[in-house]
Amino acid sequence: MSLPLDGLTAIVTGAGRGLGRAEALELARLGAAVVVNDYGQPGRDGSGEASAAPAEEVAEEIRAGGGRAVAHLGDVSDHEQARALVALAVETYGRLDILVNNAGILRDRMIFSMTEDEWDSVMRVHLKGHFNTTHFAAAHWRSRSKEAGGPVYGRIVNTSSEAFLAGSAGQPNYAAAKGGIVGLTTSTALALAKYGVTANAICPRARTRMTEDVFAGFEEPQDGRLDALAPEHVSPLVGYLASPAAAKVNGQLLVVHGGMVAIVERPKVAAKFDAAKEAFSFGELDELLSPYYEDRPPNETFAAAEVLGLKRG
Repeated sequence: MSLPLDGLTAIVTGAGRGLGRAEALELARLGAAVVVNDYGQPGRDGSGEASAAPAEEVAEEIRAGGGRAVAHLGDVSDHEQARALVALAVETYGRLDILVNNAGILRDRMIFSMTEDEWDSVMRVHLKGHFNTTHFAAAHWRSRSKEAGGPVYGRIVNTSSEAFLAGSAGQPNYAAAKGGIVGLTTSTALALAKYGVTANAICPRARTRMTEDVFAGFEEPQDGRLDALAPEHVSPLVGYLASPAAAKVNGQLLVVHGGMVAIVERPKVAAKFDAAKEAFSFGELDELLSPYYEDRPPNETFAAAEVLGLKRG
């Protein structure tokens, strides 16, 4: 009996630990050959012995389980290293079919305290990193499609965040980058559909090394039950979106955690006002908009804070 991803090749970025590791293991379990990307070099353990880089450890874990995997230690925020990552997948396994963009960092601070470097570094790793790998993967699929004379197989799963949906006050850089990733995803979905490629974004909630401070107040269960914030709640959705079964899922945003998946609907127009003449005046806008917002709750903004209350059941 064949597995859903048999014969397919996947890249997972930021896959040395946490969410990316769980996603890489799941794709391998479903039959894909996996290029495990994570920025980090071999080091030494507590006894001074040489230790493998996290990406190499995950790749070895996949191979030990009978799967196929190779590690890539490059920085996806670097354009040329992202090019090399895609090239490694094609050179090693003959083609690329699945791209899971997960790599990221946090540099949390309020907007009035944030430094330029804290802003730039988060935008570079998250948003530029997603663009870099998507750019080279898209070029690969477009070229293959032209050679084949029709659509090919391609899946992109990008990682956004509830911080973008809810408007996380202490994460202006992270929220902005994650919002940008949704825009990148929807644009990519439309641009690549004719080549047979889908692009979707997920907003996962998971306890990882990157989010250990964020979820410090959420205790892990002590009775053997799976932690509601375990990355293993997220990885099956990534496996599904990467599979042939999700062929009609494109340009979508899904929230996933703790045994729950929620599909986020696109924004709707709440109200529309027309100018009495050719163009609005200040006074006319004041007459129309001020009453509309007069009784609106002060915390009711474009942000959807209610998404933070989603849970299974």
